[in-house]
Amino acid sequence: MEVIDLDRLSPAECENIKRMLAHVGSKWAPMILSTLSTSPHRFGELKRALPGISQRILTLTLRDMERDGLIARVVTPTMPPRVDYSITDLGSELAGTIATLGRWSMAHAKRIEAAHAEFDGRSG
Repeated sequence: MEVIDLDRLSPAECENIKRMLAHVGSKWAPMILSTLSTSPHRFGELKRALPGISQRILTLTLRDMERDGLIARVVTPTMPPRVDYSITDLGSELAGTIATLGRWSMAHAKRIEAAHAEFDGRSG
């Protein structure tokens, strides 16, 4: 298993790792990446595809993901302006990594549940 030696990283490298892990661990970014991996979507389409997300949180999450290069925002100058969001190559790579983590979680679900039961039995 490859381990990252945090003592050898620059502050900028540490910050980058924290930013990407924040996306992976967020409630909405993985779902947005998954949704955009099939095709570009307009804001309203994304909102409908993600039940429970507020307009404010969707806006903030999209802006943060765009800033990090995970998604692209394209404005078409029509009346009213058309805005489409799509996943970038960088975002596709991260989506693949998240999918790998999801598959790992499913493959180890019974072991995780057993660990919960053992812990809860000791703690209760």
